[in-house]
Amino acid sequence: MSSVVDFDALGQFVEVPDAARRLLSNPEKEIHFALSLKTSDYELLEGNCYVVYHCTARGPGKGGLRMSADATLDETRRLAELMSLKTALAGIPFGGAKSCLSIDPSRLNRFEKTAVIKEYVHMLRLELEHGNYVPAPDMGTGPTDMAVIFGETHIPESVTGKPPRVGGLPGRLEATGRSVSKAALLGLERLLRKPSSGATAAVQGYGNVGSHTAMFLSEAGVKVVAACDIAGGVYNSDGIDTKALKDHVGKEGSTKGFTGGDQITNAELLGLDVDLLLPCAREDVINAANARDVRAALVVEGANGPTTPEAEAILSEKSVRIVPDILANAGGVIASYVEWRKAKSGALTTKEETFELIDDRISSAFDDMMRMCKDKSCSLRMASFAIAVEELVQAMRDRAWI
Repeated sequence: MSSVVDFDALGQFVEVPDAARRLLSNPEKEIHFALSLKTSDYELLEGNCYVVYHCTARGPGKGGLRMSADATLDETRRLAELMSLKTALAGIPFGGAKSCLSIDPSRLNRFEKTAVIKEYVHMLRLELEHGNYVPAPDMGTGPTDMAVIFGETHIPESVTGKPPRVGGLPGRLEATGRSVSKAALLGLERLLRKPSSGATAAVQGYGNVGSHTAMFLSEAGVKVVAACDIAGGVYNSDGIDTKALKDHVGKEGSTKGFTGGDQITNAELLGLDVDLLLPCAREDVINAANARDVRAALVVEGANGPTTPEAEAILSEKSVRIVPDILANAGGVIASYVEWRKAKSGALTTKEETFELIDDRISSAFDDMMRMCKDKSCSLRMASFAIAVEELVQAMRDRAWI
Protein backbone atom coordinates (compact mmCIF):
# COMPACT_ATOMS: atom_id res chain seq x y z
CA MET A 1 0.00 0.00 0.00
CA SER A 2 1.01 3.63 -0.38
CA SER A 3 1.68 5.05 3.08
CA VAL A 4 0.21 8.35 4.26
CA VAL A 5 3.70 9.21 5.53
CA ASP A 6 6.55 9.90 3.10
CA PHE A 7 9.28 8.16 5.11
CA ASP A 8 12.03 9.39 2.79
CA ALA A 9 11.04 13.00 3.50
CA LEU A 10 10.40 12.29 7.18
CA GLY A 11 13.90 10.88 7.54
CA GLN A 12 15.29 14.41 7.29
CA PHE A 13 13.63 15.32 10.58
CA VAL A 14 13.42 12.16 12.70
CA GLU A 15 15.20 8.80 12.81
CA VAL A 16 13.01 5.88 11.75
CA PRO A 17 14.74 2.48 12.00
CA ASP A 18 14.32 0.23 8.98
CA ALA A 19 12.34 -2.33 10.99
CA ALA A 20 9.90 0.34 12.21
CA ARG A 21 9.57 1.72 8.70
CA ARG A 22 8.65 -1.72 7.37
CA LEU A 23 6.06 -2.21 10.12
CA LEU A 24 4.51 1.23 9.64
CA SER A 25 4.42 0.98 5.84
CA ASN A 26 1.91 -1.87 5.87
CA PRO A 27 -1.07 -2.87 8.02
CA GLU A 28 -0.60 -5.43 10.79
CA LYS A 29 -3.79 -7.30 9.92
CA GLU A 30 -6.70 -7.09 7.50
CA ILE A 31 -10.10 -8.76 7.60
CA HIS A 32 -12.34 -8.83 4.55
CA PHE A 33 -15.76 -10.42 4.40
CA ALA A 34 -18.86 -10.22 2.26
CA LEU A 35 -22.07 -9.25 4.02
CA SER A 36 -25.32 -10.60 2.58
CA LEU A 37 -28.71 -10.04 4.16
CA LYS A 38 -32.20 -10.68 2.85
CA THR A 39 -34.39 -7.73 3.87
CA SER A 40 -37.64 -8.89 2.25
CA ASP A 41 -38.98 -11.59 -0.03
CA TYR A 42 -37.70 -9.59 -2.99
CA GLU A 43 -34.61 -7.70 -1.79
CA LEU A 44 -31.10 -8.86 -1.00
CA LEU A 45 -28.70 -6.43 0.64
CA GLU A 46 -25.05 -7.08 -0.21
CA GLY A 47 -21.77 -5.31 0.52
CA ASN A 48 -18.14 -5.81 1.41
CA CYS A 49 -16.69 -5.10 4.84
CA TYR A 50 -13.04 -4.20 5.36
CA VAL A 51 -11.38 -4.12 8.78
CA VAL A 52 -7.78 -2.91 8.98
CA TYR A 53 -5.42 -2.85 11.95
CA HIS A 54 -2.56 -0.54 11.03
CA CYS A 55 -0.48 -0.52 14.23
CA THR A 56 -1.42 -1.66 17.73
CA ALA A 57 1.93 -1.05 19.43
CA ARG A 58 0.34 1.59 21.67
CA GLY A 59 -2.92 -0.17 22.48
CA PRO A 60 -6.11 -1.72 21.06
CA GLY A 61 -7.11 -0.86 17.51
CA LYS A 62 -9.30 2.26 17.60
CA GLY A 63 -11.17 3.64 14.62
CA GLY A 64 -14.62 4.44 13.36
CA LEU A 65 -17.09 2.30 11.44
CA ARG A 66 -17.72 4.01 8.09
CA MET A 67 -20.70 3.06 5.92
CA SER A 68 -20.46 4.31 2.35
CA ALA A 69 -21.43 2.93 -1.05
CA ASP A 70 -17.95 3.60 -2.44
CA ALA A 71 -15.90 2.33 0.54
CA THR A 72 -12.74 0.48 -0.50
CA LEU A 73 -9.95 -1.48 1.11
CA ASP A 74 -7.39 1.20 0.18
CA GLU A 75 -9.53 3.87 1.85
CA THR A 76 -9.80 1.73 4.98
CA ARG A 77 -6.04 1.23 5.07
CA ARG A 78 -5.37 4.95 4.78
CA LEU A 79 -7.86 5.83 7.52
CA ALA A 80 -6.42 3.18 9.85
CA GLU A 81 -2.94 4.64 9.36
CA LEU A 82 -4.21 8.14 10.09
CA MET A 83 -5.69 6.82 13.33
CA SER A 84 -2.33 5.34 14.39
CA LEU A 85 -0.74 8.75 13.88
CA LYS A 86 -3.63 10.63 15.50
CA THR A 87 -3.67 8.61 18.73
CA ALA A 88 0.12 8.83 19.02
CA LEU A 89 0.12 12.60 18.49
CA ALA A 90 -2.69 13.13 21.03
CA GLY A 91 -1.02 10.85 23.58
CA ILE A 92 -3.97 8.45 23.76
CA PRO A 93 -3.16 4.75 24.51
CA PHE A 94 -4.83 3.31 21.44
CA GLY A 95 -3.58 1.84 18.21
CA GLY A 96 -4.91 2.67 14.76
CA ALA A 97 -7.66 0.69 13.04
CA LYS A 98 -10.71 1.23 10.82
CA SER A 99 -13.68 -0.61 9.39
CA CYS A 100 -15.70 0.25 6.31
CA LEU A 101 -18.93 -1.22 4.93
CA SER A 102 -19.53 -0.69 1.22
CA ILE A 103 -23.26 -0.08 1.65
CA ASP A 104 -25.15 3.16 1.02
CA PRO A 105 -26.74 4.07 4.40
CA SER A 106 -29.17 6.52 2.79
CA ARG A 107 -30.97 3.58 1.17
CA LEU A 108 -31.59 1.80 4.48
CA ASN A 109 -34.44 2.31 6.90
CA ARG A 110 -33.76 1.98 10.63
CA PHE A 111 -34.76 -1.68 10.75
CA GLU A 112 -32.48 -2.57 7.82
CA LYS A 113 -29.55 -0.63 9.19
CA THR A 114 -29.90 -2.30 12.59
CA ALA A 115 -29.91 -5.69 10.87
CA VAL A 116 -26.74 -4.77 8.95
CA ILE A 117 -24.95 -3.66 12.12
CA LYS A 118 -25.97 -6.86 13.91
CA GLU A 119 -24.59 -8.93 11.04
CA TYR A 120 -21.36 -6.89 11.18
CA VAL A 121 -21.05 -7.75 14.90
CA HIS A 122 -21.79 -11.41 14.16
CA MET A 123 -18.87 -11.54 11.70
CA LEU A 124 -16.47 -9.68 14.05
CA ARG A 125 -17.68 -10.95 17.41
CA LEU A 126 -14.35 -12.23 18.73
CA GLU A 127 -12.49 -9.06 17.66
CA LEU A 128 -15.05 -6.90 19.47
CA GLU A 129 -15.59 -9.01 22.58
CA HIS A 130 -11.85 -9.45 23.17
CA GLY A 131 -11.31 -5.70 22.85
CA ASN A 132 -8.92 -6.02 19.91
CA TYR A 133 -10.89 -3.47 17.89
CA VAL A 134 -13.03 -0.71 19.40
CA PRO A 135 -15.32 0.97 16.81
CA ALA A 136 -16.96 4.39 17.01
CA PRO A 137 -19.23 6.43 14.71
CA ASP A 138 -17.87 7.66 11.41
CA MET A 139 -19.37 8.73 8.11
CA GLY A 140 -22.71 6.98 7.62
CA THR A 141 -23.03 5.73 11.20
CA GLY A 142 -24.04 7.34 14.49
CA PRO A 143 -24.68 6.82 18.22
CA THR A 144 -27.69 4.54 17.69
CA ASP A 145 -25.58 2.20 15.56
CA MET A 146 -22.99 2.06 18.35
CA ALA A 147 -25.80 1.25 20.80
CA VAL A 148 -26.75 -1.67 18.53
CA ILE A 149 -23.17 -2.97 18.73
CA PHE A 150 -23.25 -2.66 22.53
CA GLY A 151 -26.59 -4.48 22.56
CA GLU A 152 -24.95 -7.39 20.76
CA THR A 153 -21.71 -7.60 22.80
CA HIS A 154 -23.11 -6.54 26.21
CA ILE A 155 -19.63 -5.12 26.92
CA PRO A 156 -19.72 -1.34 27.52
CA GLU A 157 -16.08 -0.76 26.53
CA SER A 158 -16.39 -2.76 23.29
CA VAL A 159 -17.63 0.34 21.42
CA THR A 160 -17.55 4.10 21.95
CA GLY A 161 -19.76 6.90 20.69
CA LYS A 162 -22.85 5.37 22.31
CA PRO A 163 -25.74 7.63 23.39
CA PRO A 164 -25.13 8.93 26.94
CA ARG A 165 -28.22 7.14 28.27
CA VAL A 166 -26.76 3.76 27.34
CA GLY A 167 -23.25 4.23 28.67
CA GLY A 168 -22.02 6.87 26.26
CA LEU A 169 -20.10 10.02 27.11
CA PRO A 170 -21.64 13.47 27.54
CA GLY A 171 -19.92 15.67 24.97
CA ARG A 172 -18.91 12.81 22.65
CA LEU A 173 -21.24 14.03 19.89
CA GLU A 174 -19.60 17.47 19.88
CA ALA A 175 -16.06 16.19 20.53
CA THR A 176 -14.57 16.36 17.02
CA GLY A 177 -16.07 19.79 16.42
CA ARG A 178 -14.64 20.87 19.77
CA SER A 179 -11.11 19.87 18.79
CA VAL A 180 -11.35 21.41 15.31
CA SER A 181 -12.51 24.70 16.80
CA LYS A 182 -9.78 24.58 19.47
CA ALA A 183 -7.11 23.95 16.81
CA ALA A 184 -8.54 26.81 14.74
CA LEU A 185 -8.46 29.21 17.70
CA LEU A 186 -4.87 28.21 18.48
CA GLY A 187 -4.03 28.75 14.80
CA LEU A 188 -5.47 32.26 14.91
CA GLU A 189 -3.43 33.04 18.01
CA ARG A 190 -0.14 31.29 17.23
CA LEU A 191 0.05 31.38 13.44
CA LEU A 192 -1.98 34.39 12.30
CA ARG A 193 -1.39 36.47 15.45
CA LYS A 194 -5.01 37.51 15.32
CA PRO A 195 -7.71 37.61 18.04
CA SER A 196 -10.73 35.38 17.62
CA SER A 197 -13.11 38.33 17.94
CA GLY A 198 -13.77 39.59 14.44
CA ALA A 199 -11.90 36.81 12.65
CA THR A 200 -13.76 35.21 9.74
CA ALA A 201 -14.31 31.56 8.88
CA ALA A 202 -15.88 29.39 6.18
CA VAL A 203 -16.98 25.85 7.00
CA GLN A 204 -17.15 23.30 4.19
CA GLY A 205 -19.41 20.46 5.31
CA TYR A 206 -22.18 21.05 7.83
CA GLY A 207 -22.74 17.64 9.32
CA ASN A 208 -21.88 16.74 12.89
CA VAL A 209 -18.27 17.95 12.73
CA GLY A 210 -18.83 21.10 10.70
CA SER A 211 -21.92 22.28 12.58
CA HIS A 212 -20.37 21.90 16.02
CA THR A 213 -17.12 23.46 14.84
CA ALA A 214 -19.06 26.48 13.57
CA MET A 215 -21.02 26.86 16.81
CA PHE A 216 -17.92 26.65 19.02
CA LEU A 217 -16.15 29.22 16.84
CA SER A 218 -19.15 31.54 16.99
CA GLU A 219 -19.18 31.27 20.78
CA ALA A 220 -15.51 32.34 20.76
CA GLY A 221 -16.29 35.45 18.71
CA VAL A 222 -15.31 34.20 15.27
CA LYS A 223 -17.64 35.33 12.49
CA VAL A 224 -18.68 32.27 10.48
CA VAL A 225 -19.59 33.91 7.17
CA ALA A 226 -20.19 30.79 5.05
CA ALA A 227 -21.16 27.14 5.39
CA CYS A 228 -22.11 24.48 2.87
CA ASP A 229 -22.85 20.82 2.35
CA ILE A 230 -23.40 18.59 -0.67
CA ALA A 231 -26.65 20.42 -1.57
CA GLY A 232 -25.08 23.89 -1.61
CA GLY A 233 -24.45 26.55 0.97
CA VAL A 234 -25.12 29.93 2.49
CA TYR A 235 -23.10 33.16 2.80
CA ASN A 236 -23.65 36.10 5.12
CA SER A 237 -20.96 38.76 5.48
CA ASP A 238 -22.38 39.73 8.88
CA GLY A 239 -22.06 36.16 10.14
CA ILE A 240 -24.39 33.16 10.01
CA ASP A 241 -26.58 32.15 12.93
CA THR A 242 -24.81 28.81 13.27
CA LYS A 243 -27.33 27.26 15.66
CA ALA A 244 -30.27 28.24 13.45
CA LEU A 245 -28.49 26.70 10.48
CA LYS A 246 -27.84 23.49 12.43
CA ASP A 247 -31.52 23.32 13.36
CA HIS A 248 -32.47 23.88 9.71
CA VAL A 249 -30.14 21.09 8.54
CA GLY A 250 -31.55 18.77 11.22
CA LYS A 251 -35.07 19.43 9.96
CA GLU A 252 -34.52 19.67 6.19
CA GLY A 253 -31.49 17.44 5.74
CA SER A 254 -29.26 20.08 4.15
CA THR A 255 -28.36 23.77 4.16
CA LYS A 256 -30.54 24.27 1.09
CA GLY A 257 -33.39 26.71 1.70
CA PHE A 258 -31.86 28.40 4.75
CA THR A 259 -32.96 32.03 4.72
CA GLY A 260 -30.19 33.48 6.90
CA GLY A 261 -27.98 34.46 3.97
CA ASP A 262 -27.36 34.25 0.24
CA GLN A 263 -26.94 30.96 -1.59
CA ILE A 264 -23.35 29.94 -2.39
CA THR A 265 -21.74 26.94 -4.06
CA ASN A 266 -19.02 24.71 -2.62
CA ALA A 267 -16.55 26.08 -5.17
CA GLU A 268 -17.37 29.66 -4.20
CA LEU A 269 -16.95 28.89 -0.50
CA LEU A 270 -13.50 27.41 -1.02
CA GLY A 271 -12.42 30.64 -2.72
CA LEU A 272 -13.65 33.08 -0.07
CA ASP A 273 -11.25 35.65 1.40
CA VAL A 274 -11.42 34.54 5.06
CA ASP A 275 -9.01 33.94 7.91
CA LEU A 276 -10.02 30.30 8.42
CA LEU A 277 -11.11 27.69 5.90
CA LEU A 278 -12.36 24.53 7.60
CA PRO A 279 -12.97 21.52 5.31
CA CYS A 280 -15.12 19.25 7.49
CA ALA A 281 -16.78 16.97 4.94
CA ARG A 282 -14.59 14.31 3.39
CA GLU A 283 -11.25 13.65 1.70
CA ASP A 284 -9.74 15.37 -1.34
CA VAL A 285 -12.05 18.41 -1.44
CA ILE A 286 -9.05 20.76 -1.80
CA ASN A 287 -7.15 19.45 -4.79
CA ALA A 288 -4.93 20.50 -7.67
CA ALA A 289 -7.93 21.82 -9.60
CA ASN A 290 -9.08 24.31 -6.97
CA ALA A 291 -6.13 24.95 -4.62
CA ARG A 292 -5.09 28.14 -6.45
CA ASP A 293 -8.57 29.55 -5.74
CA VAL A 294 -8.09 29.27 -1.97
CA ARG A 295 -7.65 32.71 -0.40
CA ALA A 296 -7.92 31.78 3.27
CA ALA A 297 -4.92 32.54 5.47
CA LEU A 298 -5.15 29.22 7.33
CA VAL A 299 -6.72 25.83 6.52
CA VAL A 300 -7.79 23.69 9.49
CA GLU A 301 -8.62 20.12 8.47
CA GLY A 302 -11.79 18.92 10.16
CA ALA A 303 -12.21 15.96 7.80
CA ASN A 304 -9.71 13.14 7.24
CA GLY A 305 -7.45 13.90 4.29
CA PRO A 306 -9.37 16.86 2.80
CA THR A 307 -6.22 18.28 1.16
CA THR A 308 -4.40 16.32 -1.53
CA PRO A 309 -0.55 16.40 -1.62
CA GLU A 310 -0.70 18.32 -4.91
CA ALA A 311 -2.99 20.92 -3.35
CA GLU A 312 -0.77 21.20 -0.28
CA ALA A 313 2.22 22.02 -2.47
CA ILE A 314 0.22 24.76 -4.19
CA LEU A 315 -1.00 26.18 -0.88
CA SER A 316 2.56 26.19 0.43
CA GLU A 317 3.63 28.30 -2.56
CA LYS A 318 0.83 30.71 -1.63
CA SER A 319 2.01 30.77 2.04
CA VAL A 320 -1.28 29.22 3.18
CA ARG A 321 -0.56 27.06 6.23
CA ILE A 322 -2.47 23.88 7.13
CA VAL A 323 -3.27 22.55 10.59
CA PRO A 324 -3.37 18.82 9.76
CA ASP A 325 -6.24 16.43 10.34
CA ILE A 326 -4.36 14.17 12.74
CA LEU A 327 -4.24 17.08 15.18
CA ALA A 328 -7.36 19.10 14.40
CA ASN A 329 -9.96 16.32 14.41
CA ALA A 330 -8.47 14.22 17.22
CA GLY A 331 -11.25 15.25 19.61
CA GLY A 332 -13.34 12.24 18.65
CA VAL A 333 -10.71 9.71 19.67
CA ILE A 334 -9.79 11.68 22.78
CA ALA A 335 -13.42 11.56 23.89
CA SER A 336 -13.59 7.89 22.89
CA TYR A 337 -10.70 7.20 25.25
CA VAL A 338 -12.57 8.92 28.08
CA GLU A 339 -15.69 6.85 27.32
CA TRP A 340 -13.68 3.62 27.07
CA ARG A 341 -11.95 4.36 30.38
CA LYS A 342 -15.27 5.32 32.01
CA ALA A 343 -16.87 2.06 30.84
CA LYS A 344 -14.11 0.07 32.50
CA SER A 345 -14.13 1.97 35.79
CA GLY A 346 -17.78 2.93 36.14
CA ALA A 347 -16.81 6.57 36.77
CA LEU A 348 -19.13 9.42 35.79
CA THR A 349 -17.93 12.23 33.52
CA THR A 350 -19.55 15.56 32.70
CA LYS A 351 -19.64 17.27 29.32
CA GLU A 352 -17.45 20.05 30.72
CA GLU A 353 -14.81 17.52 31.81
CA THR A 354 -14.85 15.97 28.34
CA PHE A 355 -14.31 19.36 26.69
CA GLU A 356 -11.59 20.24 29.20
CA LEU A 357 -9.59 17.11 28.37
CA ILE A 358 -10.00 17.69 24.62
CA ASP A 359 -8.81 21.30 24.97
CA ASP A 360 -5.84 20.18 27.07
CA ARG A 361 -4.75 17.39 24.70
CA ILE A 362 -5.15 19.56 21.58
CA SER A 363 -3.26 22.45 23.17
CA SER A 364 -0.42 20.14 24.22
CA ALA A 365 -0.21 18.54 20.76
CA PHE A 366 -0.32 21.98 19.12
CA ASP A 367 2.57 23.18 21.29
CA ASP A 368 4.59 20.06 20.42
CA MET A 369 3.85 20.57 16.72
CA MET A 370 4.95 24.21 16.83
CA ARG A 371 8.21 23.33 18.60
CA MET A 372 9.03 20.61 16.09
CA CYS A 373 8.11 22.91 13.21
CA LYS A 374 10.45 25.61 14.51
CA ASP A 375 13.31 23.26 15.42
CA LYS A 376 13.26 21.35 12.12
CA SER A 377 12.03 24.13 9.78
CA CYS A 378 9.32 21.89 8.38
CA SER A 379 5.60 22.12 7.64
CA LEU A 380 2.98 21.67 10.35
CA ARG A 381 1.96 18.33 8.83
CA MET A 382 5.52 17.03 8.70
CA ALA A 383 6.08 18.16 12.29
CA SER A 384 2.93 16.29 13.39
CA PHE A 385 3.99 13.17 11.50
CA ALA A 386 7.47 13.32 13.05
CA ILE A 387 6.10 13.51 16.60
CA ALA A 388 3.60 10.71 16.00
CA VAL A 389 6.11 8.40 14.33
CA GLU A 390 8.63 8.99 17.13
CA GLU A 391 5.98 7.91 19.64
CA LEU A 392 5.15 4.80 17.61
CA VAL A 393 8.82 3.87 17.23
CA GLN A 394 9.41 4.22 20.97
CA ALA A 395 6.35 2.07 21.70
CA MET A 396 7.72 -0.61 19.37
CA ARG A 397 11.02 -0.50 21.24
CA ASP A 398 9.20 -0.72 24.59
CA ARG A 399 7.43 -3.86 23.37
CA ALA A 400 10.58 -5.38 21.83
CA TRP A 401 9.06 -5.29 18.35
CA ILE A 402 12.20 -3.70 16.93
